[in-house]
Amino acid sequence: MARFKRFVPLLILLLAVLAVFASGATRYLNLEALQANEAALRAFVDQQLPLALLTFVVVYALATAVSLPGATILTLAGGYLFGIWIGGAATVAGATIGAVLVFYAVKTSFGQVLRDKAEASGGRLKSVIDGVQAGAFGYILTLRLIPLAPFWLVNVAAALAHAPLRAYAVATFIGIMPATFIYSGIGAGIGELLARGETPDLGVIFSPTVLGPLVALGLLTLATTIYQRMRARSGKTL
Repeated sequence: MARFKRFVPLLILLLAVLAVFASGATRYLNLEALQANEAALRAFVDQQLPLALLTFVVVYALATAVSLPGATILTLAGGYLFGIWIGGAATVAGATIGAVLVFYAVKTSFGQVLRDKAEASGGRLKSVIDGVQAGAFGYILTLRLIPLAPFWLVNVAAALAHAPLRAYAVATFIGIMPATFIYSGIGAGIGELLARGETPDLGVIFSPTVLGPLVALGLLTLATTIYQRMRARSGKTL
């Protein structure tokens, strides 16, 4: 029986994926749906702020856990509905919880089997696993800082590499903050544009102006991690 208990988290996660797609909830992950339901959403936020925040965190955690496309829209919605700081904080909390759920589900179920297959086949997943094994916190932090790195890939790779849960959770929490608050700020700005009757350009999310500093920050963290590792191997202290 104990042998099958380790599959329970993964089974729950798979059932959640099926439930989300069967319900058609993904059709609401767009700016048009946010605009269409703006009045009801803002009334909910104004009248029941703590419940609204809790609901948002749970929805975001679920969306992250089942790797739904549209997490960027949810991040924008956080800023759109709650403002930059409250919306950003709620998004960071939801994303971290969702990432930990995936990490735990993969690690406790097929972790070793999938790891063996990844190492045998090589490819991008194996390179991420090797990086995590070399230095879990620094490597995960670097990947989290770069929004171009697939979020789900880091979740799975960290689990397969048996990264320490605390290092994984803290690196995720810190690493997603810069991009989250930038996108939350964009979401708040979208709300102001719509209030003036203007049409927002979501292309700004992927513009070099937004992505450039985040990628540079991630590479700087990576360079620091590599430097520290090289110094440690040579027996020198920083």
